[in-house]
Amino acid sequence: MIRRRLTFAVLAAVAAASFTPAFAADEFTTTTPVARPDDWWQARHQKINDRANQGDVDLIFIGDSITQGWESDAAQGVWQKFYGPRKAMNAGIGGDRTQHVLWRLDNGNIDGIQPKLAVVMIGTNNSGSDSPDDIAAGITAIVQKLRTKLPSTKVLLLGIFPRGPDANDAKRKVNIATNEIIKSLDDGKSVVYLDISESFLSDDGKLEREIMPDLLHLSKRGYEIWAEAIEPQVAKLLGE
Repeated sequence: MIRRRLTFAVLAAVAAASFTPAFAADEFTTTTPVARPDDWWQARHQKINDRANQGDVDLIFIGDSITQGWESDAAQGVWQKFYGPRKAMNAGIGGDRTQHVLWRLDNGNIDGIQPKLAVVMIGTNNSGSDSPDDIAAGITAIVQKLRTKLPSTKVLLLGIFPRGPDANDAKRKVNIATNEIIKSLDDGKSVVYLDISESFLSDDGKLEREIMPDLLHLSKRGYEIWAEAIEPQVAKLLGE
C-alpha cells in the first residue's frame, strides 16, 4: 500500500508539472452550458427532472456514465445497500462532459430540491479533447453553480477516476493532472475533495478488468470499492 501511494503521488506530481493551472471561468467551451440533441439523452434528462420533481432528496450523485451505471443490474444491490435508505437520486448521463452537466443544472435536474450532499465525479469524457486546465475550469463552474443554486448543499467532489491499462495511458495522464488542479476547490466546509483513485489500482498502478472490465466503466466490485471508499465522508457530510 505504501508503494502504491508513493507511485501514484509521483505520477500526479509529474503530470501536474506539465500543465499550468491558469484559467478564467468563462474562457473555455468546457464552461459553456450545452444540451445534447440525441433523443435518448433528452429522455434521460427528463427522467432526472421527473425524479427531482418528486422531491425528498437528501443525496444526489452527478456525473456521466460511470454515475449512471449505479442503475445497472450489477450495481443496483450496492446502491440499495449504501444509498437506498438515504433518499438518494442519480443524475448521471452516459457520455456527458462538463458542459452538458452545466446545462442540466440550469434546466431542471436540481430544481425544487435541497439535498444535504451532492457527490460530483465528472470530466473523463473531456479528457480526449480538452486540456487539464479546461476540464478543471468546467468542474469549477459546476461546483460554483451548485453552491449558487443549492447554497445549503455540501459538495463531495471526487477526483476523476483512473482509466486505461496503466499510467502510460494518455487520458489517464490528463485526468491525473486535472485532479491536481481541482483539489484546490476543497474549502474544508462546503466543498470537500476526495481522490479515491488508488482504491481501484494495483500496487504497480494498473487497472484490473475485474474492477473496470473495459478499463473505464465499473463492475459490481468497482461500485463496491467506490461506495466503501467514500462512505466515511458521505456519512460525515450527511451529518449522520
